[in-house]
Amino acid sequence: MTQKIFINLAVQDLPRSVQFFTQLGFSFNPQFTDENATCMIVSDSIYVMLLTQARFSDFAPKAICNSHEANEVLICLSCESREAVDSQVARAVSAGGSTYRQPEDHGFMYGHSFIDPDGHVWELVYMDMDMSQMPG
Repeated sequence: MTQKIFINLAVQDLPRSVQFFTQLGFSFNPQFTDENATCMIVSDSIYVMLLTQARFSDFAPKAICNSHEANEVLICLSCESREAVDSQVARAVSAGGSTYRQPEDHGFMYGHSFIDPDGHVWELVYMDMDMSQMPG
């Protein structure tokens, strides 16, 4: 059985978050969607539960951090190419997100990132799996 991962993120405005991530090309599972939460489909094994802060608090044993002021997690997704990394970051900025640093090119690995409207950091990376280029 393939394991699946469900990342849970607290959001301030669920409709705004759905609109933002829809503009990035993600879709949502209506079976796990109501006024308090939605299930964003990243792949056949990766899902992001976007939860209103009230709903998130039902599951979280600690206070919700203000992700505009503190990092709670860095979410890193792989991309199929350098162009896909840049394209997704551009879509995120166009949809209301922001960047916080320049792209990083390490030869075998290329990455860039964006911050969504709720302050969550999303790292995007393309890695050339040709081992001859990897350090080591």
